[in-house]
Amino acid sequence: MIRTPPGWGADMVAHAYRSMTTTETGYAANDASAIQVNRIGLDDLTWSLRRGLEDFGAARTDILFLCMIYPLVGLLLGWEASGTGMLPLVFPLASGFALIGPLAAVGLNEMSRRREMGEPVSIATAFAIFRSPAIGSILLLGAVLLGMLLFWLVISNAFYNVTLGPQPPVSASLFLTEVFYTAPGRALIAVGVGVGFLFAVIALAIGCVSFPLLLDRNVGVEAAVRTSMRVVLHNPATMAMWGVIVVGGLVAGSLPLLLGLIVVMPVLGHATWHLYRRAVTPPPGH
Repeated sequence: MIRTPPGWGADMVAHAYRSMTTTETGYAANDASAIQVNRIGLDDLTWSLRRGLEDFGAARTDILFLCMIYPLVGLLLGWEASGTGMLPLVFPLASGFALIGPLAAVGLNEMSRRREMGEPVSIATAFAIFRSPAIGSILLLGAVLLGMLLFWLVISNAFYNVTLGPQPPVSASLFLTEVFYTAPGRALIAVGVGVGFLFAVIALAIGCVSFPLLLDRNVGVEAAVRTSMRVVLHNPATMAMWGVIVVGGLVAGSLPLLLGLIVVMPVLGHATWHLYRRAVTPPPGH
């Protein structure tokens, strides 16, 4: 039977989804209830950050080289936005990096995982995720976070058009003056921060341990996301503090032309793996 292109495409999507949500033995991989989550506290956050610093120090040259990509991309995006009449999107672009932080750190998670197993790590280790059995699930979940970033940019542009737009700002100085010293500008700040906070909470809930879990176990995207949300629901205060640490670190790293992210990003990426280890109980014999 000859299939139409839409029908063929639907079959391909369904097959890809089944391949990412079924284990090698054929059992469903989306049973999140079988994964035990733990109560964690501020001491666990401190421990995770300390271990993240240790991982960073153990392979500093490799990680520095790898994480140069992150601030360079940010600078290029900011320069492009400010140079094409899209200055109002520079801040949403910079803050939006927090939404895709878990995806950007997945290679660092793999380095920490390998180092924990006593294996030597290098920059090649970070790119080994592309040979991981979970790569399909990682890309699918990453696409969700990227979609959130794009949606955030669309909403940010809409807010600007309603408040200070729709005409682009004449200059950066005039734009900043309007933002901080006019009622529409203050409204833009209030609404933007509020909606941005909502996006950040969603990204934290679905991504705080999901990428390390996908690397570590043969589970599907649904189980990984549900487990991540359970970790947040079981530890609301602790995970809220973790979100503050992540955002604070990214803001501090962004101030000197994003160059601080060369250090902040790998430390947080490594720490995420160790936080996952504290938050999710390994299966028997793991």
